[in-house]
Amino acid sequence: MYQYTDFDQAFVRERVAEFRDQVERRIEGTLSEDEFKPLRLMNGLYLQLHAYMLRIAVPYGTLSSRQMRQFAYIADTWDRGYGHFTTRQNLQFNWPKLKDVPDMLDALADVQMHAIQTSGNCIRNVTADHFAGAAADEIEDPRVTAELLRQWSTDHPEFTWLGRKFKIAVTGAENDRAVVKAHDIGLRIVRNEAGEPGYEVLVGGGLGRTPMIGKVIRDFLPKAHLLPYLEAILQTYNLDGRRDNKYKARIKILVHETGIEEIRARVEAKFAENLAVFPGVNPDVLARIEAGFAAPAFEPVSDVVPAVSAGLRSWIDTNVTAHRLPHYAIVTISLKGIGETPGDATSAQMRVMADLAEEFAHDELRISHEQNVILPHVPRRHLAAIYARLKDAGLATANVGLISDIIACPGMDYCALATARSIPIAQDIATAFADLDRQRDIGPLKIKISGCINACGHHHVGHIGILGLDRAGVENYQITLGGDGTETAAIGERAGPGFSADEVVPAIERLVEAYLDERQDTEETFLEVFRRVGMAPFKAALYPAQEARSNAA
Repeated sequence: MYQYTDFDQAFVRERVAEFRDQVERRIEGTLSEDEFKPLRLMNGLYLQLHAYMLRIAVPYGTLSSRQMRQFAYIADTWDRGYGHFTTRQNLQFNWPKLKDVPDMLDALADVQMHAIQTSGNCIRNVTADHFAGAAADEIEDPRVTAELLRQWSTDHPEFTWLGRKFKIAVTGAENDRAVVKAHDIGLRIVRNEAGEPGYEVLVGGGLGRTPMIGKVIRDFLPKAHLLPYLEAILQTYNLDGRRDNKYKARIKILVHETGIEEIRARVEAKFAENLAVFPGVNPDVLARIEAGFAAPAFEPVSDVVPAVSAGLRSWIDTNVTAHRLPHYAIVTISLKGIGETPGDATSAQMRVMADLAEEFAHDELRISHEQNVILPHVPRRHLAAIYARLKDAGLATANVGLISDIIACPGMDYCALATARSIPIAQDIATAFADLDRQRDIGPLKIKISGCINACGHHHVGHIGILGLDRAGVENYQITLGGDGTETAAIGERAGPGFSADEVVPAIERLVEAYLDERQDTEETFLEVFRRVGMAPFKAALYPAQEARSNAA
């Protein structure tokens, strides 16, 4: 894992001290809320429906056991004993008192963490594949690139006050587990014909009220040119992007209104100018970053094979993924226990996960954009022991990738922007499909729920997406179908009129039955069926009364 330099440590401590002074002035009343707001946002502090919320950066989703234990300590000391892992690989504390936030930030700095640029119109926390460094299909560990971008973008003088927030994601694998096509800039590590690694660069992706899939602006960018090229993209956006309307201020709108060819021409011209003064990152700096991501000292092959119970087998089948070493495994810990809040973990559960990482998994954890926690390097001989400990902690639900492994934003239970609740809808769906045998029969099916048009729950790229809206003071839920956040990314199609909260579960039941009726065999997934047959049979299932009227006519 990357370790802070003396400069990093001093920088973070100085920011905490600066913010402590700002908080004191706000409490004293010498700073108004309007004056304080941009200052707190620069330090990850939001004002939500009921309290402040502190959003902590987990750069590219990577944590040590010490850092996870510190989250537990902060949760118990200054919050309500739990935290919420988000779709940007961050952690949110929903109940801090303003006077305590500087102490929370100091506690984070003790373990080389911070909340800088987790909010505001800046380059946000750079995200990456949660299987980075472990995946069998990986070309190169994307966290090296993500850390380079973190250092480059932190307090960048030209990009601190952009027209809107700006999000970058990186993947180093053939299979996209970082949703790079739904980001302002998406980077895929690829090889050219000579076998040299570089980047395919996408631009203009994003969700929210105008969801768009990113477009390829460069098929292959040499690794050495990454920073001057990204600077060219950001400079083009900063100069030409709209600032007259915050809803049209994202780079995706600039790309859409201007066209990718013209944007490419502007970026390439600026890139040529940048290369003249900034040919690329200092090789010594890059070498130091790369050293921070050296592979752990993997165990030699072991012939010890644990006895496998039915519960353990079910868990292995769903929650364990192949590692690049055959005697190792990648373990995904589901934070989607049936009827629980997706993404929440108690302080006790955080400590259990930290202990497991330290004892069995080379002291590494990852946070996924799907709101789960990963042990990326686990010798297979430890799987039974890990499962037993997770089961005792209520963390052994064998549902990763299945219908109850639901992504959901905090919704109207917490968020000041939300127009409907997300958490209860997710809980109701998971409870309705609690039978794990039934879930396995249904197969891979990703449900994603957002409580407002800002799409923090990624509903646009859910196989089934659910968007909560306010209709004359009543919560109403639109359903989209066919979304996909992988390398075959697609925006889901709206099925039709929305549903009341108590109609959502029956609607999902009808969709699932329609899928099971249409699939050609048990291997054909929901998304594959939708792409083969289209919307019609699913729409008929969702709106049976409308279908009956149509048939009668």
